[in-house]
Amino acid sequence: MVSVTLDSGIADVVGARTAKALEKAFAIRTARELLDHVPRRYSKRGELTQLDSLPIGEQVSVVAQVLDARERRMQRRNGVLTEVRITDGVGTLALTFFNQKWQAEKLKPGVRGTFAGKVNAYQGRLQLQHPDYQLFDDPDEAPGAELLDEAAAKAWSETPVPIYPATAQVPTWTIQSSVELVLDALAPIEDPLPAEVQRAEGILPLGQAIELIHRPKRDSDWQRAQQSLRFREAFDLQLALLARRMRMQIAESRARSAVSGGLLDAFDDALPFSLTGDQRAVGQVIRAEMDSERPMHRLLQGEVGSGKTLVALRAMLQVAEDGGQSAMLAPTEVLAGQHFRSIVEALGPDLTAKLNPVLLTGKMPAAERKRALLSLASGTARIAVGTHALLSDTVSFYDLGLIVVDEQHRFGVEQRETLRQKGAQPHVLAMTATPIPRTIALTAFGDLETLTIRELPPGRQGIETFVVPELEMPRRAARVWARSAEDIASGRQVYVVCPAIEPGGKAEDPEAASPDDAEDGKAAKPMANVMETVAWLRSMPQFEGMQIEALTGAMASDEKDRVMGEFSSGRTNILVATTVIEVGVNVPNASIMIVRDADRFGVSQLHQLRGRVGRGEHPGLCLLMTTAEQGTKARERIEAVAATSDGFVLAEIDLDLRREGDILGTVQSGNGSTLKLLRVTKDGDIIAHARDVAEALLTADPALSEHPILAARLAQYGESGRLENLAKS
Repeated sequence: MVSVTLDSGIADVVGARTAKALEKAFAIRTARELLDHVPRRYSKRGELTQLDSLPIGEQVSVVAQVLDARERRMQRRNGVLTEVRITDGVGTLALTFFNQKWQAEKLKPGVRGTFAGKVNAYQGRLQLQHPDYQLFDDPDEAPGAELLDEAAAKAWSETPVPIYPATAQVPTWTIQSSVELVLDALAPIEDPLPAEVQRAEGILPLGQAIELIHRPKRDSDWQRAQQSLRFREAFDLQLALLARRMRMQIAESRARSAVSGGLLDAFDDALPFSLTGDQRAVGQVIRAEMDSERPMHRLLQGEVGSGKTLVALRAMLQVAEDGGQSAMLAPTEVLAGQHFRSIVEALGPDLTAKLNPVLLTGKMPAAERKRALLSLASGTARIAVGTHALLSDTVSFYDLGLIVVDEQHRFGVEQRETLRQKGAQPHVLAMTATPIPRTIALTAFGDLETLTIRELPPGRQGIETFVVPELEMPRRAARVWARSAEDIASGRQVYVVCPAIEPGGKAEDPEAASPDDAEDGKAAKPMANVMETVAWLRSMPQFEGMQIEALTGAMASDEKDRVMGEFSSGRTNILVATTVIEVGVNVPNASIMIVRDADRFGVSQLHQLRGRVGRGEHPGLCLLMTTAEQGTKARERIEAVAATSDGFVLAEIDLDLRREGDILGTVQSGNGSTLKLLRVTKDGDIIAHARDVAEALLTADPALSEHPILAARLAQYGESGRLENLAKS
């Protein structure tokens, strides 16, 4: 028999054809990757699966019993259709086979098995077309003569059957048989988790946990295995994040000290308002940490409009006083341009002349780009604001001392690292206007210490938010546009946001495409789009003579700047846009935010969009238009946004409503998978405790010299790219 280790390839064990299929479907190449592909649930041979709530369009594996089988000749083409009904005792599901009369001989009434295929509906009935199946009553699965006694037969019928994440090409039993072959050939496993941690936490040895999660004899087996592997996953993740952070803290950085009576003091003295208490508090922390020779790594989170950019600008001034440069990285050209204009305006003519801030984007004219690059390389520009263009190999800095990453969740660890490599251990300040629950922060941003601004500047107006169900309340939907015309007549302006740019198009922002229609068992309807909305509004009598413009991410940079400038100056009355205006856009005169097909957006996106209004002397109004029905997930989400304006409360609601894949950008298969068993929605305590355990271990043994197997596993974990996948959220 072939002997394999966790890092061995699986082709020699499972066969080349199966290995190729596993790699194509799940990026599984090694024994470790196959054994990490854990069952998503367990059935029993004597247990039937609920059939009346199967999701249309999804690949499923179900345990059921054959009810009956019949044949009929097809009317529209030659041949015979064999239809087999299976049941769970309550609902039924049809299995259909074309020109396979022999299926009726195998699928006789009363036999049970696992059936796999893609669920679709035909004439109102759920069915699987040409499904794969494996019968428990087959000779390989049926209890033999030795199981004729009642106790043994009962044990056989109650043994958990693992059901794996599968595809049409690689059904669950193919994965199960492959796992069995690998487990039988697997050499003894060296356990990286220290024995003292296993004892203290009650964790199963790694080999035993792997065996029990794939080949349990009873439910308690896989439950204990899941508990152990879940802790191990949290421990591995936290150990890697903490080790990364420790390496950064060991590295020396240049202290960036503010000078009494210097640039920062001059800026503060010229401010026409006072800093909030939270702004002062986080500013003091940042000031102290940048005055140290240890590089700062901070995540600044705060409500929309809480003044995070002002805090970042004050940190940039501290670096500039020491002769250093700062780079602000923004996810979109619109946001980068908005930040640049805001910084120039806040600095005023004198400080702008001294610091020479530059804007760098991918679509700017070649001559402007060349001037910006020369200013950064020579050190004459102390502040750079840009998009991913800042990460280009052609961009170099004279003395990069601070990196500010706005909308941190749009960038990954490796992108921060690319920019960080352009300086000598620069300080890092990441920012997000999407409040992050502690479990998310611990899981995805464990290499950044969190600072929080909750307090809003005085004078900010309130924002009222209402759900507008277009089908249930058409008169209220019509009132949306009448109210908009009234506000415009009073001298104010209106945003209208759509998920798509043009008819039949996809959402411009992938995060704006909600899967809830499919989850609620309906076909997704066409999304509201910018181009049709502009034409429709221009045709409305109440908007006659008004200036209505479109803004999308697909437009050329100069055109986007023109449109945004027209709206900022008040010449445009209604701006119809995609989520390109989600963050950073500041037009105090805008009073109404209308979101069409609001069910296509996430909680945090809606909260961000709402924050674009109520920024001046007039209260804001946010109207969430939807055709989502009462009781659906989509309706629940937008009603949650309307119920509270507290972003921190919404962050917790968002965490409950969304899957981890939506939050962390994970793919639940193969190498792309970031979290295997861990679920941040319910495993926050495990994540936090694993962090404490990992931190204690690293504090006692920073180099893990007493734990060489764990050190090797840590290096392997880092090389796998899982941290980078996790941070692409």
